[in-house]
Amino acid sequence: MRRNVSRVRSGRRAWCVAAASVAIGLVLSGCGDAEPPSSNLLNRSPGQVYLYGSDGNMLNAIGETIQQNHPDGIAGMKGTMPLTRLTQSFRSRLRQIDPTLVDDLYAGETYDAVVISALAAQIAGSTEPRAIAEQINGVTVGGETCDTPAQCLTLVRAGRDIRYRGITLQLGGFTEVGEPSASTYGVLRFGPGNQIAESLTQFVPAGNPGAASATAPPAGNGSAAASEPLRLGALLPRTGGLANGGRPMFAGLQLAVNDINEAGGVLGRPVEWIDGDDGTNPEIAKATATRLIEEGAQVLIGAGASGVSLAVLPIIREAGVVLFSPSNTAARLSTEEDDGLYFRTAPPDGLQAAALADIIVRDGTSKLSIIYRDDAYGVGLAESTKENLIAAGLKADDVMLMPYSAEAAEAVLGGDAGALDFAPYGQQVREADPDGVLIIGFDETTLIVDALVDAGISSITN
Repeated sequence: MRRNVSRVRSGRRAWCVAAASVAIGLVLSGCGDAEPPSSNLLNRSPGQVYLYGSDGNMLNAIGETIQQNHPDGIAGMKGTMPLTRLTQSFRSRLRQIDPTLVDDLYAGETYDAVVISALAAQIAGSTEPRAIAEQINGVTVGGETCDTPAQCLTLVRAGRDIRYRGITLQLGGFTEVGEPSASTYGVLRFGPGNQIAESLTQFVPAGNPGAASATAPPAGNGSAAASEPLRLGALLPRTGGLANGGRPMFAGLQLAVNDINEAGGVLGRPVEWIDGDDGTNPEIAKATATRLIEEGAQVLIGAGASGVSLAVLPIIREAGVVLFSPSNTAARLSTEEDDGLYFRTAPPDGLQAAALADIIVRDGTSKLSIIYRDDAYGVGLAESTKENLIAAGLKADDVMLMPYSAEAAEAVLGGDAGALDFAPYGQQVREADPDGVLIIGFDETTLIVDALVDAGISSITN
């Protein structure tokens, strides 16, 4: 059935106006008169859809798993993630840490979370967690720009004020609530072999650098000596639904610790890190966080998933330690009570939802099914994307929300095949006959794709 082209046109103009109101707008190919939907969409057969993903599943590791059962099954799938253009040098250094890496997701954000924590401790002249927390925002605003741990630590030890830019903070410093004021999103596409076609990746700035914190941190003593070393606890996913995404984070953490220690460490002592696994599971993460705190960690790097960090926050507040995530994107975490102890280098999902809505509307998609985890990450991103699409001209009834249990999905990945059956989701999509499907999930995306293929759903490849 031919879709309503005029409605897509007016929606496209509406979206351009909305994007233009942001200090750094979303610009892929320029705003102006909207293009009509592609011939692929207008002439599609029943079951053919544009597939879309987000930061939890736009991964080569997931593509490799899908390739085993469905060669080229997600070729053409497009999605977004917080992503800075990484240098080849940085990527090569990550692979010296872990030669088996096939993705770089949140490696840069993890590296920066570790470096910012170390610089904050050096500036404070203390490894006491609250003293570190008071300096974190200030590390990213004002002062002299520095890009590497060695350069920044040298300046701090000389009593100079700094503005760290590093790997992922090129556009702006942290806001008052401890998150990036502006960032860059990557718009990615799977190509042949279900692998990300890097040559097609576009980098899209979003946010407002003017929203960076203007609050001066308390004076510190950057030349002090520490009574005990800075200890970082890894609260990142080695297992569970984000296990594939966790590997580059662990590599980024180790690389940052190496670089800091090669630059003389913090307050005259090497930085130590204590291994841990958040399991992509609130209960596992709470047990791990408790252990890391008991072992002396002043800063916990993590958790991987937003919902896991929300579950851990009460423990963090009671213990008075810092929780610094490289990958949490749920908007709720911008306002959650945290006693000033929670920070993140990943931007909130309000920006990602705008980027997702932009590429969906540009394709001419006017009827969309969103299959998503029912946790803080999935719910927030799905609902925000729908709001952006409605603002762009789509009807509310044409954006179908299809949540699934995140807890049950984790159980399936853990070996309990009866915990959740995705087959009904595939059948519902086929019956609804949308021209686009957005999957907001983690490693269980492979199971969702299985269900879609079994229901006769296939990806439009170009």
